[in-house]
Amino acid sequence: MDSLDSTIAFVRVVSEGATPGERETLRACLSRSLPEIPPRYFYDDVGSALFERITGLEVYYQTRTEILILERYAKEILASSDPTQVVELGSGAGRKIRLLLEAWGSAAAGGTCGMLDINELFLRQSLERLGADHPTIQFRGIVGDFVEDVDRIGAPGRRLVVFFGGTIGNLYPHERRAFLRKLAAGMDHTDTMLVGVDLVKHPARLEAAYDDPDGVTAAFNRNMLTVLNRRFDADFDPSGFEHRALYDAENAWIEMRLVAGRACRVNVRSIGMYLDFAQGEELRTEISCKFTRASLASSAAEVGLVIDGWFTDPEALFALALLRKQAS
Repeated sequence: MDSLDSTIAFVRVVSEGATPGERETLRACLSRSLPEIPPRYFYDDVGSALFERITGLEVYYQTRTEILILERYAKEILASSDPTQVVELGSGAGRKIRLLLEAWGSAAAGGTCGMLDINELFLRQSLERLGADHPTIQFRGIVGDFVEDVDRIGAPGRRLVVFFGGTIGNLYPHERRAFLRKLAAGMDHTDTMLVGVDLVKHPARLEAAYDDPDGVTAAFNRNMLTVLNRRFDADFDPSGFEHRALYDAENAWIEMRLVAGRACRVNVRSIGMYLDFAQGEELRTEISCKFTRASLASSAAEVGLVIDGWFTDPEALFALALLRKQAS
């Protein structure tokens, strides 16, 4: 662990290079009938900056809507959860946690704020900004993966875990169950979890949000191939793949894919694997599940959690759900 200043601690729990576990996971994902790339590889420095641009696009309603909900309900959420510690998973640029910390106000004095993110640069910058603005709060940054490293967030006890951005929707249903089960196992009855979920809506609006006319999302999607080239010694040509977004109504999720513009062979050297693509063949790079209150309540109930608060916008585009452990 290294310290940024007296109120900020910082720890790295991910490797600079690909670990054996990462290589095994990537091989398994690329070996599927529809090859996939884990979405964690979106967020190098370039990808993180592109995603910040996406959040400001007119068609991408999620971020501004979630911020509006927080601006309206943050004090109510904090009054209900009554935390002494706040932990954010997938912190990014730290814009939303700032709204919670500002609403926390004088009650935050002596409290702690943990932030976990896969991108070290963005995490350090967020910690430095927030630490300067909230000197009475102890900050802790963790460079890690929100699924694999969630057990690093510390001990329970009046802890509010926040998971913004609809990111929980990037997990397949079986992955979501495992993730929520792991979180629930580390909670006591004084703990709460605040989860941002994108809500089911007309497919055209969803697809537009993931395929903007300026091509920012396309650049974000293709950048993942550059990350794989660097991290796994691969030789993808990102310019040879086109971006595609489509809504799967049966599963209530949107998918992002990369489509080969021409036939090509890719060598992923660090896992000893060749990939042959015919023109038009695809890679899946992300799913983003969409929810109703009932579907989220069902997922929560499977692991012993209940919805204790539901906060949404006038158009019901997005929601923040406050989860607690079920009473014994």
